[in-house]
Amino acid sequence: MSGQSEKTKAPPPTEAVDTASLDKASLGAQVQTPTKPVRIWAVIGGAILLFQLYVWIRWVSGPHFEQVPAGPSDPPTLMKAILITWTGVTLLGFPVGVYFFIVRPWRRERRITLDGMLLVSCGLLFFQDPLLDYFNTWCTYNSWLWNMGAWTQDIPGWQSFGEPGHMLAEPLLMNAPGYSYGVLLCTILGCWVMRKVKARWPGISNIGLIGVLIAWSFFFDLVMEGLFLMPMGLFTYPGAIRSLTINAGHYYQWPIYEGLMWGGVQAGLCALRYFTDDRGRTFVERGLDRVRGGMARQQFTRFLAIFAACSAFFFVFYNVPVQWFAMHADPWPKDIQKRSYFTSGICGDETGRLCPDPALPTTRDGSATIGPDGKVVPPKDRKLPTIVPFDRGH
Repeated sequence: MSGQSEKTKAPPPTEAVDTASLDKASLGAQVQTPTKPVRIWAVIGGAILLFQLYVWIRWVSGPHFEQVPAGPSDPPTLMKAILITWTGVTLLGFPVGVYFFIVRPWRRERRITLDGMLLVSCGLLFFQDPLLDYFNTWCTYNSWLWNMGAWTQDIPGWQSFGEPGHMLAEPLLMNAPGYSYGVLLCTILGCWVMRKVKARWPGISNIGLIGVLIAWSFFFDLVMEGLFLMPMGLFTYPGAIRSLTINAGHYYQWPIYEGLMWGGVQAGLCALRYFTDDRGRTFVERGLDRVRGGMARQQFTRFLAIFAACSAFFFVFYNVPVQWFAMHADPWPKDIQKRSYFTSGICGDETGRLCPDPALPTTRDGSATIGPDGKVVPPKDRKLPTIVPFDRGH
């Protein structure tokens, strides 16, 4: 195992082998070698990438590609100034990240390094960002930022409410580039922490090292999200379980399980980058040398495999467990409901829809809702079902 994922160590000297001495049985065993991990991971990565492209194309070409307005509430001047500044920094940092992690290494080594692969893979993780609202809306972004809604309603089986102009508002200018080099930089920092811990306690096991990283990622996320990104008004967790939340009741309330789930994702990404072989390859790249078709095909296979692993970490450690917390969400705080740029036309004032609450049934997109007067509001162009009497015979 090596913490320097991009440095290649010289292989140990080996004795010359007389190929003529290889018998037919050994040659046959080589031919029948089972499919290597890199091929399996690449197929998974290719399927995920095609699915993401399919959903994004449906979104861009469909009715939900529409800006979600901020509404009548105007964010504080300081909040707007910070959001504009942070968006500008994020946009300017993207080409810098592309140069340092892709262009410069290519000019030096004529290849895309692991960090370059991770830069693109982390950027594509942006697709999974809104999946935490799959069954119930418990996280929203500030719709004052430029947006074109989100691709949520084009994801098969999506349950949460959303319609053009009234839905989760993904801040494209900030999140699209931010996921790429932002997550990568956090991953590089995490690997640095792992190296420091390993140097301080050489006998620590790999499991212990990952445990330390999860703890580090938890506190890092608390500082970045809970103490910076959320107070500045980028997003909010209105459905957070208050007994498990810091600053409960405020628009910047931060659920501690958010830090644990993202800590798992970050630990997976850091482990992928940190634990490499003597050629700087991750566990999903095993068997890469057996991929035929030239360097281009080999590198594309490598990218798909790495992308699949990154996607799996995000989906398994975050978007799967978060559904349970979303289905057990607490009432939306008044501090959030009074700010239209956080409700995004999903619920609350001027919408005719009550915001998610444990006292209300969890509805799916297109189902009946409970209006502010307590009466059932049928879905558009549909009638409520009626009770069918039993057949009691004659």
